[in-house]
Amino acid sequence: MLPSQEASKIYHDNYMRNSRAIGVLWAIFTICLSIINVVVFIQPYWIGDSVNTPQAGYFGLFHYCVGNGNSNRELLCQGSFSDFSSIPSGAFKAASFFVLMSMVLILSCIGCFALFFFCNTATVYKTCAWMQLLCAVCLVLGCMIFPNGWDAEVIRDMCGEDTGKYTLGNCSVRWAYILAIIGILDALILSFLAFVLGNRQSDFLQEELKSDNKDFAVSRIEIRDTKDPRFGVQRFH
Repeated sequence: MLPSQEASKIYHDNYMRNSRAIGVLWAIFTICLSIINVVVFIQPYWIGDSVNTPQAGYFGLFHYCVGNGNSNRELLCQGSFSDFSSIPSGAFKAASFFVLMSMVLILSCIGCFALFFFCNTATVYKTCAWMQLLCAVCLVLGCMIFPNGWDAEVIRDMCGEDTGKYTLGNCSVRWAYILAIIGILDALILSFLAFVLGNRQSDFLQEELKSDNKDFAVSRIEIRDTKDPRFGVQRFH
């Protein structure tokens, strides 16, 4: 084996080992992001009551539960994504749509993992990167639009008269909203990492192709010199 071929093989082995390790971590965190996305979409704990609210309750993207003001704090739950008319605000409807789109995108990204067995690795990474970037954009839109619906009557009844668009009054932000913001950061980081892995795979394949072509040319010169010394070509060792 030529020295350049041996060095190329060592570099190839090291790169593939590191690339697989980073790729596995990227895939694991992508699955975690999908779980976050599903939980954020389903759970009705985006905003909720506090000790100062006249009523108990909590709101999600489309499902919500509110009390009747009695001391027993019994909650009446309403709202369904399949029945848009039951969602109390147009902003909540739009936010639900965008968070649903982000969930579909990240689940589709996981489905694309199967393409690693059939397609070019760099292409799959870049495809997933675009999906994760769009997922982050949809989550950003969902989180930005959601507070625009805080002026709905049912929310004002629970959170007080000071409640309005982007003003929560006596209510507080709950864990699902915070988890959605974490999901945005996660999606952006994973998208950036997927772009880096995809571009690195493309660069590595080009370098490997150039190295193979160079070694092939050197091998032809050696063979030619061995068969016919009259050419006077110096051998490469």
